[in-house]
Amino acid sequence: MAFRSCKSVSPIFHFICDTLIHHRINHITPTFVRFFETQSIANNSNFTEKQAFTVSYLTKSCGLSLETAISASKKINIKSTVKSDSVLELLRSHGFTENHISRLFSTYPKFILADPEGILRPKIEYFESLGIFGPDLPSCLCSSSILQGSLENRIKPTINFLKQYISTNEDLIRALKQSSGRCSTEKVMLPNIYALRAHGVPESHIGKLFMLQPRALTVRVDVFKEITDAVKEMGFDPKSRSYLLAVRAMSTISKINWEKKKEAYMSFGWSESQFNSAFKVQPGCMLTSEKKIKKLMDFFVNKAGLRASDTAKCPNLFLTSLERRIIPRCSVLQVLMSKGLIRKDVEVVWVLICKKKIFETRFLTKYKEVAPEVIKAYKGEIGFQGFNTRS
Repeated sequence: MAFRSCKSVSPIFHFICDTLIHHRINHITPTFVRFFETQSIANNSNFTEKQAFTVSYLTKSCGLSLETAISASKKINIKSTVKSDSVLELLRSHGFTENHISRLFSTYPKFILADPEGILRPKIEYFESLGIFGPDLPSCLCSSSILQGSLENRIKPTINFLKQYISTNEDLIRALKQSSGRCSTEKVMLPNIYALRAHGVPESHIGKLFMLQPRALTVRVDVFKEITDAVKEMGFDPKSRSYLLAVRAMSTISKINWEKKKEAYMSFGWSESQFNSAFKVQPGCMLTSEKKIKKLMDFFVNKAGLRASDTAKCPNLFLTSLERRIIPRCSVLQVLMSKGLIRKDVEVVWVLICKKKIFETRFLTKYKEVAPEVIKAYKGEIGFQGFNTRS
């Protein structure tokens, strides 16, 4: 593949051409097509040679995609590779793989310009001093924005704050992976913790919230208080784990999405009281995406023939996988019903939520000799055609 030299062509165009030649690309991928289509934009935006150099470094040395690298080049300008190479060497020496590096700089490209010895090394060594080593270190730091903060003014105070509620390194790592690291502990998180304490939530439960979803504690103070009050008024016991799960759900879902998910449930037949009851039984049912709710409801009601009221009594159904659990189990029941080995009025809902071992013992081990098809059905080799649980 050859390209004619042209002074009007932007540096990034030359870079793409060089990349194509260097990697001997025999066909133009959709990603490259998008870049060729945006050349006029690049020219009009005065895309400079320095930006092309930055893009080249981010793709070849940091593993970023061309699209991500071009976006990052609008925020940073790598003038020399000396510091950036030192940053990469430091990260690799502390267990960062190419995948970790790509994830880190795709999300926070400015880190490639950080002072490796004066800024990054002290932060990394601080986390190691906490007992976070090996794969846990890069995994933890790539999942959180906490590295962006000052070691003395943000990182250490945040860790000290978390350690008041978290006792083990394993739990600390889980909390850091969930935490954004950006919220003020004193102005937001602490008042929200006081709101939980005021309702009698045990300290151990507050610690669990840090691991489950610390973002729930970063909600605006007045809004968080309204949520904790509302959850208590719904009848949740503040000393129970379900109270915490309800607060988590209501704190992390916007009002618009809450209404969309509620409507998704009710559009298949749930009443207002059934929705409220289901949420009280399993608050996590509102953490399921609207798309998944509709997909599961459609299967339960229209394919499996269950009553909407049956699903409302067992909201744990909406925390399961349709493809990995629900359909295989329904297929097994279908085989057994067709052979008259089990009654058609079996409590399907119970079968769908019972533990894996119990299901396999009662419906696979027990019948695999007389109905070997159950194994194929469980493996997904026999499609589910539906059954009537009311006949």
